[in-house]
Amino acid sequence: MTLQTLPYPFTVCKVRDAGCIDLQLPYTFAGITDAECSLVCQTAYTPAQTLAREDGWRALRVAGSMDFGLVGVLSGITGALAAAGVPVFAVSTFDTDYVLVKADRLAAAQAALRGAGYAVAS
Repeated sequence: MTLQTLPYPFTVCKVRDAGCIDLQLPYTFAGITDAECSLVCQTAYTPAQTLAREDGWRALRVAGSMDFGLVGVLSGITGALAAAGVPVFAVSTFDTDYVLVKADRLAAAQAALRGAGYAVAS
């Protein structure tokens, strides 16, 4: 399995409501529940007004489309990262999974994933 390292910095934040989220921008992940409105986006596109934000994330994407019947994809990736002491924030789309790690841990994450048998493209 190949993981692609995306070349952008990301932000994880909380916003008051979905009205400030531009869903046309690439790499925009929104989660809206009865308790919060969360957003993961490229740092350059973070809304001006956030309730809370955490900058400094980088993203690794599982290359290609994955079948819904696959089991343990995130578990394998996050297990390798956990063993290396690398915290993660994960999001999924219809086709694939994304694992975000803090930028200062990206090299360690890539090394851990390679050591676990994953191909990691920069």
